[in-house]
Amino acid sequence: MHAPAPEPGTPPVPDVRSRRSWTGRLRSAQLTLGFIVVFWGLGALTSSLAAGPDAPWRLNVELTPRSVTDHWWTVMASALWAKDLAGYVLGTLMVLLLGVPLERRMGRRAFALAAVSSQVLGVGVSLGFLALAQGLLGSWTTEMGSHLFIGPSAFIIGTAMAGTASMATLWRRRIRLAAFALLVLLALYSGGFADLVRLGAAAVGVALGPLLMGRRPRFGRLLSSRHEARVLLSLLIAASAIGPVVAGLIPHAVGPLSILRFLFTNIQPVDPQTLQNLCSDPAQTKDCAVAQLQLRAGAGGLFMAILPSFLLLLLAEGLRRGRRFAWVGVLLIQVGLSVLAGIAIAGVLQPTTSDTGASEGIAAIEGSASSQPLTLALPLLLPVALTIVLLTTRRLFHVKAPKGSYRRLLFQVLAIAAALSVVYVGSALVLARDFSPVPGWPDLLADVPDRFLPLGFVLDVPPAFFPIGTAAVLVYEGVGVVFWAVAGFLIFRTFLRHAHTRPDASTERARKVIRTGEGSSLSWMTTWPGNMYWFSASGKSFVAYRVSTGIALTLGAPVGPKSEMNATFAEFARYCRGNGWTPCFYSVPQGLRDHADSSGWSSAQVAQETVLPLHSVSFKGKKFQDIRTALNNAAKAGIRYEWTSYASAPFSVQVQIEEISEEWVADKNMPEMGFTLGSLDELDDPEVRCLLAIDQRHTVHAVTSWLPVYRNGHIVGWTLDFMRRRSNGFRASIEFLIASAALSLKDEGCEFLSLSGAPLARAEEDPSENPRPRPRSRPPGNLDRLLDWLGATLEPVYGFRSLLAFKAKFRPRYEPLYMLYPDAASLPAVGTAVARAYLPMLNLGAGLALLGRIFRWPQRSRTSVRRRA
Repeated sequence: MHAPAPEPGTPPVPDVRSRRSWTGRLRSAQLTLGFIVVFWGLGALTSSLAAGPDAPWRLNVELTPRSVTDHWWTVMASALWAKDLAGYVLGTLMVLLLGVPLERRMGRRAFALAAVSSQVLGVGVSLGFLALAQGLLGSWTTEMGSHLFIGPSAFIIGTAMAGTASMATLWRRRIRLAAFALLVLLALYSGGFADLVRLGAAAVGVALGPLLMGRRPRFGRLLSSRHEARVLLSLLIAASAIGPVVAGLIPHAVGPLSILRFLFTNIQPVDPQTLQNLCSDPAQTKDCAVAQLQLRAGAGGLFMAILPSFLLLLLAEGLRRGRRFAWVGVLLIQVGLSVLAGIAIAGVLQPTTSDTGASEGIAAIEGSASSQPLTLALPLLLPVALTIVLLTTRRLFHVKAPKGSYRRLLFQVLAIAAALSVVYVGSALVLARDFSPVPGWPDLLADVPDRFLPLGFVLDVPPAFFPIGTAAVLVYEGVGVVFWAVAGFLIFRTFLRHAHTRPDASTERARKVIRTGEGSSLSWMTTWPGNMYWFSASGKSFVAYRVSTGIALTLGAPVGPKSEMNATFAEFARYCRGNGWTPCFYSVPQGLRDHADSSGWSSAQVAQETVLPLHSVSFKGKKFQDIRTALNNAAKAGIRYEWTSYASAPFSVQVQIEEISEEWVADKNMPEMGFTLGSLDELDDPEVRCLLAIDQRHTVHAVTSWLPVYRNGHIVGWTLDFMRRRSNGFRASIEFLIASAALSLKDEGCEFLSLSGAPLARAEEDPSENPRPRPRSRPPGNLDRLLDWLGATLEPVYGFRSLLAFKAKFRPRYEPLYMLYPDAASLPAVGTAVARAYLPMLNLGAGLALLGRIFRWPQRSRTSVRRRA
């Protein structure tokens, strides 16, 4: 029952529970509040609130690399003061926003240990790094001697990083990545001593966090799904784009990568006296013109100066969405920056070469470049390293815009450039007297290309004229700003266009065959990226396949009328032999296996499909006790099921699905598989249905996806593909979703549900409960025994057999799936092709990690096999 509404005019009754909640939070954050009182109290007692500590106090509270040996107490004292009023306010906000929730989450003792350890050890790590880098980065480390650190930022950042050890894997990884991206960015570009101390404190916090939480730190290679890998790479590119801009905005940036700002911005402040001295010397006409242009560079000029960063940030969003166009664009920019960095640095190391604007800027801050070559080599290596990273991850970015998108984009961009060129020339002729010297139309035409280039790229050429009046400056700078703003919007719009709006011709033809023919539970998987299509002579059947190591590996049996299956099988085999490939049919049913046996092919069972007939589904009786418990508990917890599709789901739901998926992959810490196992990429299909377990607060506890199974134009069943749940959510959410799907789809008139196959796992069917003729069997061969061993070995890693045991709760019908191959001599190549299909992103590091986990738990694997036996 609801409480009665108060009478009009009655004063509101305070929420006692809310007041107690806030009181409890404040009581659990006594250390945080106590620090703030001491922080402001010491500042007031020492008159440091307005402008920092006075001269008598500075030696005792300000930490510098040179003073720490004589005033060791400054390691801790520096956290109790700030350099000005803004520092006190910002420090207090940081401590309140992070310290209160951290102290409640970690506990008072762990919070105090993390704070003190992060402060002390963070300073020690930064000083140790400076000592080691003295010989390699002398100019930078020498500059550090005059830098100071003061304020609470280091210990609270270190404590926050320690607190992430108690978080779920996904958010722990994301928070750490975002924090370290920012801290490393500041350390490499700004390069202040305070930046190093904060970075060192964060590293110490990450190392101490697990110990404070009562467990050992885990070191190993972090693995991500394809979707999360795109997010991480886009974040890396974005950080590399923002860094030079940050260095350009900081007047005295001295970080080892700070000289990259001369490749991106190349705008240096010019004071009037310097301008007068340059222009009074006839020998410095070029420098005078460049200085005049820089002095008059307004907001438009600054935007054009940071244009490479703008484009990288724009394309980073395309990388996050897996767009191939964005990958190509970022790769071209990084290659171009690598070339420009090499030219600029060569101009510093070889004075005989013609100086460029960038090389002059670099030489200005790197007077000892010849004696410290690594100082210049590091910035050059950054774009080269990013280029290598992009090349090694090219398989992640296969999403293409609908056909014709970029042809249309090219025409639009050229039309805009032509229109703005006409506007520029016409306006400049009208405002000719606002330029110095007065330009003619030939001069304006020659200057048109420079209006669309970054300012730093045109400063090496003396400008023929430059604007003086305000209107002339707006025209001179505005053309490029308008062009790139509109072009950026058009490029971004191509990233938003749905990848499934216009499939290519072969994919659309395959989908038409699936809808009108007689498909199997695997048929819709053939529409996933990575497959090629071969169509039979009749055009009514097709085979989806991929070629690797000379093996044409199919995904399932031929799709089409069952009457053509055997003929299509033989026809595709002849097609493969004609191209020099060895055909291998993977995950095919018993009927095609029998036909292949009669043709002299060999076979091995590679999976066991579980099929749930819907005509008799009721989940009644003792054998379904677990399923009914899941349904009842979900109802008690206020959890319901909801059908949707990924594309039509609200943005908040899409974000939660991504979180659940990435957390699952991160917890596995093993490469995400593909081929017959879908991921977030395959979920984003308008014909794929998603079933969510969602509560009254709109929190998604689990998600499953279902692929349609067509027969003669009608959907007769659905195949379970994507199946992941939140680690701290409703525990029986997957059982709840599968049971709800069965009951719901039964009401829709569907015939069956396929719970899909479990690779490298098999179960013996109980004929007493589901009597049917048993398939013809033969003694297991060497390959079957090898696959059994491989399934047992991989069980601790991927848990295929546990998955099959989980599906047994629904009392399904078991259908074996086979691999067919014509020649046993091709088995090594077949094994390689199958491994590459399931693990397309497997590299040397991930392979070694996989082997390590396999051989780390051999005893546990054998024990689990004995228990199941």
